[in-house]
Amino acid sequence: MPTPQLPDAPASPEVIEIERALTRITYLSTRARQHDRLMALAGVPLDRAAVALLRQIADSEPLRPGELATRLGVEASHITRTVQQLQKAGYVTRVPDPDDRRAQRIQLTDAGRRAIHKIRDAGARGMQLALGDWPPEELRQLATLFHRMVDDFLSYAIDDEPEPEAATPAGTA
Repeated sequence: MPTPQLPDAPASPEVIEIERALTRITYLSTRARQHDRLMALAGVPLDRAAVALLRQIADSEPLRPGELATRLGVEASHITRTVQQLQKAGYVTRVPDPDDRRAQRIQLTDAGRRAIHKIRDAGARGMQLALGDWPPEELRQLATLFHRMVDDFLSYAIDDEPEPEAATPAGTA
């Protein structure tokens, strides 16, 4: 596979500012303290790797562990350990792969669906608090632009696996 090439022209000042803002928000949202706070609010005692895996499973059909590793960009051994942790806690289960009965796929249990709902709800409530003074129209514009940006990022992503289709919130399409 050829190495991707960046454009010869420098990025525009607007793109530079967007990259800076995304870097800041990524840093803020991935801090351990922020994760711990979110888990406390959600009442779900999971580490970041487990939450990332739960989110991926919730956003797709049941997947094989290797597919999960590819989508999350981690080694298969990390997925195996995390799946074992989540299975022991009752959040996921292994089901036969309909395409190959020797293989298994990972799917959420009812407890896993409740956990991911609590995590997403706590995250959304925190975001609502931060964005509470924004007018609804600006929130709709931001949601539309974020979805458009993610779609454009995905169209330029170098990946063998297509990203799962995410549900578009009402009013953002």
